[in-house]
Amino acid sequence: MKTDVLIAGAGPAGLTAGLELLRAGKQNVTIVEASREIGGLSRTVNFKGNRIDIGGHRFFSKSDWVMDWWRDLLPIAMPEALAGDEKRFRLGYQGAAGLLGHEAITATEAENNVMLVRSRLSRIYFGGNFFDYPLRPGLDMVAKMGVGRCVGFAGSYAWSALKPIAPENSLEDFFINRFGRQLYLQFFKEYTEKVWGVSCREISAAWGAQRVKSLSIGKALMHAARKAVTGQAKAEQTSLIESFLYPKYGPGQMWEVAAAEFERLGGRLMLGCRVDELHCSEGRVDSVRVCRDSSEMLEVDVDQFISTMPVRDLICALRPVAESNVLKIAKGLQYRDFITVGLLYKNLRRGSAMYDRSGQLVRDNWIYIQEPGVKVGRLQVFNNWSPYMVADQDSVWLGLEFFARDDDELWLMSDADIMSLAIQEMQQLGLADAGAVLDATVIRMPKAYPGYFGESYEKFDLIRAYLDQIPNLFLIGRNGMHRYNNQDHSMLSAKLAAQAILRGAGDKSSIWAVNIDDEYHEESK
Repeated sequence: MKTDVLIAGAGPAGLTAGLELLRAGKQNVTIVEASREIGGLSRTVNFKGNRIDIGGHRFFSKSDWVMDWWRDLLPIAMPEALAGDEKRFRLGYQGAAGLLGHEAITATEAENNVMLVRSRLSRIYFGGNFFDYPLRPGLDMVAKMGVGRCVGFAGSYAWSALKPIAPENSLEDFFINRFGRQLYLQFFKEYTEKVWGVSCREISAAWGAQRVKSLSIGKALMHAARKAVTGQAKAEQTSLIESFLYPKYGPGQMWEVAAAEFERLGGRLMLGCRVDELHCSEGRVDSVRVCRDSSEMLEVDVDQFISTMPVRDLICALRPVAESNVLKIAKGLQYRDFITVGLLYKNLRRGSAMYDRSGQLVRDNWIYIQEPGVKVGRLQVFNNWSPYMVADQDSVWLGLEFFARDDDELWLMSDADIMSLAIQEMQQLGLADAGAVLDATVIRMPKAYPGYFGESYEKFDLIRAYLDQIPNLFLIGRNGMHRYNNQDHSMLSAKLAAQAILRGAGDKSSIWAVNIDDEYHEESK
């Protein structure tokens, strides 16, 4: 088999690259996907009509190109309550700059392939109370934490603002400089170390630079004050966005539609096909051996290769074998694996924090669990992502997220034991009773998060330099670049890789600039 461009991975990055190449007139483009699923970490799992969003995916980007790309595949639906009144609909979201676009909104919520406009709410659960996320110091926090503790937070933040840690080497330094040591210890340290499995002192400050960026207590307060005075506030940090788009049936719907469009335009999509070896000749990738359905081997001659596969796997697949020092560094790269436990409840515990004073289910999309003594890190409320994610509107459909490593005790537990753990922890947190569970399932995602720690990560530039010298090899996406990209960052890296192939350009620096340089990341009109 021969193909002009072979793309490894049918997630956001791989499908974006494939579509961009075909739309520009490139022929003979093939995507191989190791699993039988479309969308990678952004896929939607359908469990008996109840849908699971693995990790939670808000469709919002500072890039107008990304927003247009999404809206082109899935138009925005007018809510049924505002049918025919587009002006009123737009006025309701005038603070979310660029969210609705400029095209007329003609789709309706009754249609299937559409996106909904959703309100964003995510909070921290600690001590039986909810706290704003990002943290917003104010009377609510004082009432829940006490005057003395909040005075300590304020003094600690003031000291960090006056005497910031320099140089800023670790994630601990990053958090302390922006929130103060006391807030860091209260709200960031334990959760972050639960996610990554190592001390914040061992994690690079680059993680904070990519995920939190310039957000701080000061920025959060300014945002809140501006909103109080003007009634609206432009969100300068993605973490402050208050509305977002969301496919009616979860994020995987976007990528299933993208895959169908890719095939309609003539692309070849091969599921159950894992890249086994990359054969190089004269410094270029000239063929790729693909393992199909875990048995049949297929040799594919290629002109260009785009990889979204984990860098560790890519280096190990190179033939001739990579240089010994590069191979050693790659084998030392670490990853965090992800487990979602879907729990379907008839109802949660009445009187718990999951219901407001009027008895309605809270509106949170996800909740960060800061309580000590539990392994669950975050709680998704799928009813609030989209009502169409839940088969029975009278039930409550939750996703409990656990973070693990593929050789630790949690990952090696049976699905039945993990379900029991999730049910027990919901009861321990005082949020739901075990007897109210109607059904449950477990979804495992290996290598969900590339690790920002360890000796190998500190030497990652050597791997990048080694791979960048192969002119027809392009790395894109989260695992492909070993970078904590959101799906819009992955798409931007794919766009730039496709453009480089179309131009015959060998410079890959612009691809690596995505999600590193703030000015580039905040791309807008």
